[in-house]
Amino acid sequence: MLSASPRTRAQLADALRRKNIPDEVAERVLGRFSDVGLIDDEVFAQAWVQSRHTGRGLARRALAAELRRRGVADETVNDAVETLDPAQEEQTARALVVRRLRSTAGVEPAKRMRRLVGMLARKGYSPGLSYRIVREALAEEGTDVEAFPDAPPLD
Repeated sequence: MLSASPRTRAQLADALRRKNIPDEVAERVLGRFSDVGLIDDEVFAQAWVQSRHTGRGLARRALAAELRRRGVADETVNDAVETLDPAQEEQTARALVVRRLRSTAGVEPAKRMRRLVGMLARKGYSPGLSYRIVREALAEEGTDVEAFPDAPPLD
């Protein structure tokens, strides 16, 4: 499993359990792997955050959820997502919206707003940030953003 891609300690422990390896043997093997640096959840989490943010545009909330599903400890998850710069996160969200704007041209403005905000929400961005970025992008494009009564006002 480690030759294919890095794994967390929890993922390897689950794989050993599925192979019916006794817990005490699995713990010794995993301990040794940690000692020699083959398993390092902190390094895994840091790399995961950078890779998934850059490649998929995921925000802190989505990244944290993915790491927790992979068995990474909460403290390690929090440390890893804190390395993501808020300005970088906002810039990524803007790039996602700009890229999606082209594909929604010609769609009713309210529907565009819902689609774009929904896309950001699925990637883990907060509702406030999502609405603000989408409204700004639509306004730059010339869409009347005041026509969206449900959206928070632009600052």
